[in-house]
Amino acid sequence: MNARVHQPVHTDRHAPSYYAASVNRRLEVPPLAGEERADVCIIGGGFSGLNTAIELAERGLSVILLEAHQIGWGASGRNGGQLIRGVGHGLEQFEPVIGTDGVHAMKLMGLEAVEIVRRRVEQYAIDCDLTWGYCDLANKPSDVEGFQEDFDELKSLGYRHELRMVAKEDMRSIVGSDLYVGGMVDMGSGHLHPLNLALGEAAAAQSLGVKLFENSAVTGIDYGSEVRVRTAQGSVRAKSLVIACNAYQNGLNNYLDGKVLPAGSYVIATEPLSAEQARALLPQNMAVCDQRVALDYYRLSADNRLLFGGACHYSGRDPADIAAYMRPKMLKVFPHLENLRIDYQWGGMIGIGANRLPQIGRLPGQNNVYFAQAYAGHGVNATHLAGKLLAEAITGQQGSGFELFAKVPHITFPGGKLLRSPLLALGMAWYRFKETLGG
Repeated sequence: MNARVHQPVHTDRHAPSYYAASVNRRLEVPPLAGEERADVCIIGGGFSGLNTAIELAERGLSVILLEAHQIGWGASGRNGGQLIRGVGHGLEQFEPVIGTDGVHAMKLMGLEAVEIVRRRVEQYAIDCDLTWGYCDLANKPSDVEGFQEDFDELKSLGYRHELRMVAKEDMRSIVGSDLYVGGMVDMGSGHLHPLNLALGEAAAAQSLGVKLFENSAVTGIDYGSEVRVRTAQGSVRAKSLVIACNAYQNGLNNYLDGKVLPAGSYVIATEPLSAEQARALLPQNMAVCDQRVALDYYRLSADNRLLFGGACHYSGRDPADIAAYMRPKMLKVFPHLENLRIDYQWGGMIGIGANRLPQIGRLPGQNNVYFAQAYAGHGVNATHLAGKLLAEAITGQQGSGFELFAKVPHITFPGGKLLRSPLLALGMAWYRFKETLGG
């Protein structure tokens, strides 16, 4: 049954998602008109930009934030709503650049990132359905071995939240499916309503004096000791600039554009389930994610819809019918949901870098221009950490983790704008083929 599906349409308004249909606040945010000045100008009204703005305003700086569409229009307002510990993948690979101590510090920052979200929600009383509890799902026995390594490392890092391994015979207490061979529960990770979080953080920024402007796409940047950022109807002069556009660079800066690959990710939302149906699917109301290359991630909304996402697309083209594309993936996990109605379908772009580490640094040759991007699908927490690190760097705070991230080099994707997505799509298809062979 596909009645009442809200088709995705790319406009300046929010994607027609479950999140957009259930926002709990409206903001008054005008477009930029005329000349403005600030200590810092931020381009991008997602989690990175908003949290950098909050961190800077809390430190006493004047801030102007420009968003091309609406606050939370991109991945920040469309994502799966999973708040999961950690930043980056295989941090040991960076040891030659940042040393053993640097790798250890990054791991600790990956834990701190979730706590930043926790504190922000509490401090500004943001109603975003924040719920604690997450489980990594094992598709094969080697995944369980990996979970045990993660478990041991988290304990060694002093992780203070409950962790527990789940055996195959107990997986039904987590997920109402026989697809998985084990899992690891983490009660320090969880899930939330991302668009309501973004809008709540925007309101927090406004309360601190940050000037927000929507429908204010940047048309040009004049670099120098003072930066001038131009839009169709105005401009901003600032001492420092932060570029926080992630997968939606749209040619704003060629250096940053070449280092982040936009990849499509998609979510469907079912009709509301009864309390009994919801408990049968996810008995402990946890967010969950499997370990495959084209991973599945899913959870319950506050009104007991199943939000089922995944299918990372590197082709640069969205499926013609997201619901038709995602439904078979949902039914593979929960075959008995065949007759469940899909009420919403939507997608968006996440930013991925070649080494899967968030890219946080300064623009080469421009000491007053900063950036953060490429969160590889773990942006809810990593963006909040990025905001803190950027603010520390801009205000000259010593001992910041910013310099650790800034030291790590990031390659430019080969093939240029036209070929890099198809080349990566070909590579990921190979990895999925290996996966089907048990490789």
